[in-house]
Amino acid sequence: MTRPVALITGASSGIGLSFAHHLARTGHDLVIVARREDRLRDLAEQLSTEHGIDIEVIAADLADPDDLDVVEERLEAGEPIALFVNNAGFAAMGKVGEGDRDDMTDMLLLNVVAFSRLADAAMAGMKRSGRGTIINVGSGTLFTKMPAYAGYGATKAYVAYYTRTMQAEAKDGNIRIQLLIPGVTATDFHHVAGKSIDDFPPERVMEPDDLVVASLRGLELGEAVCIPSLPDVADWEALEAAEAKIAPNASRNKVADRYHA
Repeated sequence: MTRPVALITGASSGIGLSFAHHLARTGHDLVIVARREDRLRDLAEQLSTEHGIDIEVIAADLADPDDLDVVEERLEAGEPIALFVNNAGFAAMGKVGEGDRDDMTDMLLLNVVAFSRLADAAMAGMKRSGRGTIINVGSGTLFTKMPAYAGYGATKAYVAYYTRTMQAEAKDGNIRIQLLIPGVTATDFHHVAGKSIDDFPPERVMEPDDLVVASLRGLELGEAVCIPSLPDVADWEALEAAEAKIAPNASRNKVADRYHA
């Protein structure tokens, strides 16, 4: 039988690496994408030996337009992708007016531009094949206003809006789309951002394997939005209900009465 193929960006470390291990164990062939080819080759050798799967390696800097084109083409026109994990991203930290603008631009190219183009290519490819699943990785910063996180949090707010609109567009088809919202996760993400995982209380830090298991279980449960550490999904539903109440009044032909006082 033909095995389903999963393409994972940011697959050489952290959440992406955990997805690669879990999907390999569950019988997926893989297309693994990251900048560090040596790590990808080592991972491919390990997983193919352990699980007898086929693995395609694409070494790509997704902030580079030429490299991005290669991954887009693979998603849209190559062998059908059953599951796309749109995971690659990083945080450029700094308060507004104090941060490095070049770092901010690099972050926008990866977290917003590459994210969007790959999501679009994956959707086009899955429409061609008639089915598929997309996991877009957001961030719990969506719910916070932490100093020094303005740029990063804004990119993940973009991911959330983009993904939820994708879901609305795909609701009558055979393409599933999950918005995965991690909290603090025990990866090298924080070190790259100039922080330390030790800055967070242990009770706030999740292991990436636990996060990935929750995401994949969330797909089975039909959760469009997966917040792995949220105890009661009714809290998210309450937020959606509040949005639905505000939405029709966000655009009217007259201002609200309070402005006439």
